[in-house]
Amino acid sequence: MTKKYLITGGAGFIGSNYVSRLIKRGEEVIVYDNLSRDGAKKNLQWLTVTFGEDGFTLIPEDVRDQEKIQTAAKDVDVIVHLAGQVAVTTSVLNPREDFDINALGTFNVLEAARLSGRQPIVLYASTNKVYGGMEDILVEEGETQYFYRDFPYGISEDRLLDFHSPYGCSKGSGDQYVRDYSRIYGLPSVVLRQSCIYGPRQFGIEDQGWVAWFLIASIMNRPITIFGDGKQVRDLLYVEDLLDAYDAVINQIDQAAGQVYNIGGGPQNVMSVWKDFGPILEENLGYKVEVKSGDWRPGDQRIYVSDIRKAERELNWTPQVSVKDGIKKLYDWVKSNQALF
Repeated sequence: MTKKYLITGGAGFIGSNYVSRLIKRGEEVIVYDNLSRDGAKKNLQWLTVTFGEDGFTLIPEDVRDQEKIQTAAKDVDVIVHLAGQVAVTTSVLNPREDFDINALGTFNVLEAARLSGRQPIVLYASTNKVYGGMEDILVEEGETQYFYRDFPYGISEDRLLDFHSPYGCSKGSGDQYVRDYSRIYGLPSVVLRQSCIYGPRQFGIEDQGWVAWFLIASIMNRPITIFGDGKQVRDLLYVEDLLDAYDAVINQIDQAAGQVYNIGGGPQNVMSVWKDFGPILEENLGYKVEVKSGDWRPGDQRIYVSDIRKAERELNWTPQVSVKDGIKKLYDWVKSNQALF
């Protein structure tokens, strides 16, 4: 049965990919986006050219506007809340704006869902940053990457929360509100603590979206700075695999409602940000990339890997795209869309 979806941040990297998927399968889609983020207007143009102006409804508004989001959510079946301030560094420079967008904005979305009286499904894109620096976990150093001594499967949802940075606090606040609206109001809401997502339509910048940024910068001959020693490890998840997780949550909402899931590439898709990634990048490019070195950035985890076994067990979801294949797909997209950068 066709559903009506409200995608906040629907012109963003993840949002535009999901909007495209939903339209292709015949769903009704509202794109709610203030179009302030770099690349949002380009993604919106792509959606419009691909599906026509009648292919979806655009509401060019902000989640900080309670009235507007409440009106947008009044008769939808599913809300996927992707709108947000996304960079730790930006949150440090402007913590009030970060709070208004991430914490208050998420509260506004939840209230809009509650007041609609329709009990729509609410998916919230949270972050692994809610686990903080995890200084108590023993981390060892290998030749090209850091690794956990005692957590071969990565960090699970049972890990205690420890919000570092204004960004961690604002996203963590939304995370907990989404959980509690399921407990208190029976809203079928789900928290997805996402790791490092990458893929086409990602206009990465130095502060956020590092996989895309390194590809864009190298192809466009822009300077690249590696902060820290380049051995920092992340588990990478290709965007289509993430969208499969969204679909799995919605299709199995009776199981997923009120739950929290770590959604990332897991231990099978880990990579250090330069020591491992650099050679793969250079293999695609066909030449060596010159980089500069910078100091470690505040809040930068030496390693984060998601334990995704709960999602595997309860949602029957696992990543399908390997890191090497995913990077090649993103490389091909950047290479064939250089005019966008």
